[in-house]
Amino acid sequence: MESLTKLSRERLAGVEPLLVNIVEQAILNSPYRFQIAWMGGHRTGQMQLQLFNDKKSKCDGVHKRSKHQDGLAFDIICYDDNNEITWSKDVFTEVAMWIKFIAEELFSTELEWGGDWKNFVDLPHFQLNR
Repeated sequence: MESLTKLSRERLAGVEPLLVNIVEQAILNSPYRFQIAWMGGHRTGQMQLQLFNDKKSKCDGVHKRSKHQDGLAFDIICYDDNNEITWSKDVFTEVAMWIKFIAEELFSTELEWGGDWKNFVDLPHFQLNR
Protein backbone atom coordinates (compact mmCIF):
# COMPACT_ATOMS: atom_id res chain seq x y z
CA MET A 1 0.00 0.00 0.00
CA GLU A 2 1.46 3.31 -1.14
CA SER A 3 1.54 6.41 1.04
CA LEU A 4 2.64 9.98 0.53
CA THR A 5 6.35 10.57 0.75
CA LYS A 6 7.78 13.15 3.10
CA LEU A 7 8.60 15.29 0.06
CA SER A 8 5.00 15.13 -1.19
CA ARG A 9 3.71 16.14 2.25
CA GLU A 10 6.10 19.11 2.21
CA ARG A 11 4.87 20.07 -1.26
CA LEU A 12 1.29 20.10 0.07
CA ALA A 13 2.12 22.69 2.76
CA GLY A 14 -0.33 25.55 2.45
CA VAL A 15 -2.87 23.50 0.49
CA GLU A 16 -6.46 23.29 1.73
CA PRO A 17 -6.59 20.47 4.34
CA LEU A 18 -9.55 18.89 2.51
CA LEU A 19 -7.37 18.40 -0.57
CA VAL A 20 -4.55 16.95 1.52
CA ASN A 21 -7.02 14.46 3.05
CA ILE A 22 -8.29 13.49 -0.41
CA VAL A 23 -4.75 12.87 -1.67
CA GLU A 24 -3.84 10.85 1.44
CA GLN A 25 -6.84 8.57 0.96
CA ALA A 26 -6.60 8.31 -2.84
CA ILE A 27 -2.97 7.24 -2.83
CA LEU A 28 -3.73 4.19 -0.66
CA ASN A 29 -5.28 2.07 -3.42
CA SER A 30 -4.60 4.07 -6.55
CA PRO A 31 -4.39 2.03 -9.79
CA TYR A 32 -0.96 3.61 -10.37
CA ARG A 33 1.57 5.14 -8.02
CA PHE A 34 1.54 8.93 -7.85
CA GLN A 35 3.10 11.70 -5.78
CA ILE A 36 2.85 15.49 -5.62
CA ALA A 37 4.78 17.27 -8.37
CA TRP A 38 7.47 19.90 -7.90
CA MET A 39 5.62 23.20 -7.41
CA GLY A 40 2.50 21.03 -7.28
CA GLY A 41 1.00 22.52 -4.13
CA HIS A 42 0.70 26.08 -2.87
CA ARG A 43 2.52 28.63 -5.02
CA THR A 44 3.67 32.16 -4.41
CA GLY A 45 3.05 34.81 -7.04
CA GLN A 46 6.72 34.56 -8.03
CA MET A 47 6.50 30.80 -8.53
CA GLN A 48 3.33 31.22 -10.59
CA LEU A 49 4.95 33.88 -12.79
CA GLN A 50 7.91 31.57 -13.40
CA LEU A 51 5.60 28.80 -14.62
CA PHE A 52 3.71 31.29 -16.80
CA ASN A 53 6.95 32.54 -18.35
CA ASP A 54 8.01 28.93 -18.97
CA LYS A 55 4.65 28.41 -20.79
CA LYS A 56 3.61 25.79 -18.21
CA SER A 57 0.62 27.78 -16.96
CA LYS A 58 -2.00 30.12 -18.39
CA CYS A 59 -2.06 32.11 -15.13
CA ASP A 60 0.61 34.74 -14.53
CA GLY A 61 -0.23 35.07 -10.85
CA VAL A 62 -1.08 38.77 -11.09
CA HIS A 63 -3.64 39.42 -13.82
CA LYS A 64 -4.96 35.90 -13.56
CA ARG A 65 -4.43 34.04 -10.29
CA SER A 66 -3.94 30.32 -10.12
CA LYS A 67 -5.93 28.14 -7.72
CA HIS A 68 -2.49 27.06 -6.47
CA GLN A 69 -1.93 30.55 -5.06
CA ASP A 70 -5.01 30.12 -2.88
CA GLY A 71 -4.14 26.56 -1.81
CA LEU A 72 -7.06 25.16 -3.79
CA ALA A 73 -5.12 22.99 -6.25
CA PHE A 74 -2.48 20.30 -6.49
CA ASP A 75 -0.52 18.65 -9.31
CA ILE A 76 0.67 15.06 -9.40
CA ILE A 77 3.28 12.98 -11.15
CA CYS A 78 2.38 9.42 -12.12
CA TYR A 79 4.47 6.28 -12.39
CA ASP A 80 3.95 3.38 -14.78
CA ASP A 81 4.15 -0.34 -14.01
CA ASN A 82 7.96 -0.14 -14.22
CA ASN A 83 8.00 2.60 -11.55
CA GLU A 84 9.10 5.18 -14.14
CA ILE A 85 7.56 8.65 -14.39
CA THR A 86 5.04 8.64 -17.21
CA TRP A 87 3.01 11.19 -19.17
CA SER A 88 0.63 8.51 -20.46
CA LYS A 89 -2.85 9.95 -20.78
CA ASP A 90 -4.27 6.51 -19.96
CA VAL A 91 -2.35 6.33 -16.68
CA PHE A 92 -3.31 9.89 -15.70
CA THR A 93 -6.94 9.21 -16.61
CA GLU A 94 -7.13 6.12 -14.40
CA VAL A 95 -5.51 7.93 -11.48
CA ALA A 96 -7.71 11.00 -12.00
CA MET A 97 -10.91 8.95 -12.03
CA TRP A 98 -9.79 7.30 -8.79
CA ILE A 99 -8.93 10.61 -7.10
CA LYS A 100 -12.27 12.12 -8.18
CA PHE A 101 -14.10 9.01 -6.94
CA ILE A 102 -12.42 9.23 -3.51
CA ALA A 103 -13.23 12.96 -3.31
CA GLU A 104 -16.90 12.33 -4.04
CA GLU A 105 -17.42 9.11 -2.08
CA LEU A 106 -15.43 9.86 1.06
CA PHE A 107 -15.55 13.66 1.19
CA SER A 108 -18.69 14.62 -0.78
CA THR A 109 -16.48 16.94 -2.82
CA GLU A 110 -16.30 17.45 -6.56
CA LEU A 111 -12.82 18.02 -7.95
CA GLU A 112 -12.10 19.55 -11.32
CA TRP A 113 -9.40 17.74 -13.28
CA GLY A 114 -7.23 19.58 -15.80
CA GLY A 115 -7.37 16.55 -18.08
CA ASP A 116 -11.03 17.40 -18.77
CA TRP A 117 -10.21 20.91 -19.97
CA LYS A 118 -10.57 21.66 -23.68
CA ASN A 119 -8.25 24.64 -24.36
CA PHE A 120 -5.31 23.81 -22.08
CA VAL A 121 -5.24 20.14 -21.10
CA ASP A 122 -3.33 19.85 -17.82
CA LEU A 123 -3.20 16.14 -16.91
CA PRO A 124 -1.40 16.59 -13.53
CA HIS A 125 -3.80 19.29 -12.22
CA PHE A 126 -6.74 19.01 -9.76
CA GLN A 127 -8.62 21.87 -8.13
CA LEU A 128 -11.54 22.91 -5.96
CA ASN A 129 -13.78 25.52 -7.52
CA ARG A 130 -14.48 28.00 -4.79
